[in-house]
Amino acid sequence: MTNTQQPDHYYIPEPSKWPILGMLSVLFSLLGITLMLNDVALGNILAIIGLALLAYMFYGWFSDVINENLSGSYNSQVDRSFRQGMFWFIASEVLFFGSFFGSLYYIRNIAVEWLGGTGYLAVTKEFLHPDFVATWPTAGPAMLGGEFEAMGAAGIPALNTIILLTSGLTLTIAHWGLKKNNNNQLVVWLAATVFLGLLFVAFQAYEYIHAYSDLNLTLGTGAYGSTFYILTGFHGFHVVLGSIMLMAILVRSIKKHFSAHNHFAFEGVAWYWHFVDVVWLGLFIFVYWL
Repeated sequence: MTNTQQPDHYYIPEPSKWPILGMLSVLFSLLGITLMLNDVALGNILAIIGLALLAYMFYGWFSDVINENLSGSYNSQVDRSFRQGMFWFIASEVLFFGSFFGSLYYIRNIAVEWLGGTGYLAVTKEFLHPDFVATWPTAGPAMLGGEFEAMGAAGIPALNTIILLTSGLTLTIAHWGLKKNNNNQLVVWLAATVFLGLLFVAFQAYEYIHAYSDLNLTLGTGAYGSTFYILTGFHGFHVVLGSIMLMAILVRSIKKHFSAHNHFAFEGVAWYWHFVDVVWLGLFIFVYWL
């Protein structure tokens, strides 16, 4: 099919290799990471292959979409489809993180209480774990992973909260510049947003090193360690992806691909980034603070 679409015709792209490459990249990545966590040497190789395929898929697929957009293949109906797709993607992400927050609530407020001798399963304490004290954070009745120190809200977590909230502000200022067709304002404040996103990732990496080496807070530190890393780790992964998307949008902004009336790619990334901000606020309150 050529790119000479009529305004009232919905654009249908040619058959593409990208979906199956995306599937394979996710398969290799998840399988590799799972094997790595279980100390299987092959996991490192599979994870690297999966991440390399993922990067190649994103670059190729997004390049195709950008070229289709710049060639005038899309119309208002396609634009609505993109917006609906991004809406449902973020909705699925809400449910994704909601499941982990729900798990944290269940472990912290229900399971730990039962093990401690309260609730309708309190009888289990007498037979299973008579010496267990129901306080959070905990590694569980057997102190799986040994003694540890919980991560507090002060220091890097509080600093990262300020950084991420500030990045939401700089992204909004960039959006204002785009709506005013002020490309300099768009590029400068978008670059600031990218810098803040990468700074957040760097601080979180330092926090993880500190937790492992100084606090004995690891993935093997019982319920607290597993919930801490699965929540903050998945959020950090989303920040990395968001930063990559922001860098791609920054390059396109420098090339002046966007106008005040045609910039859904920017808006889609902005929605994603603001969602990441909101999730971090929940993490800061329920994981670090309370």
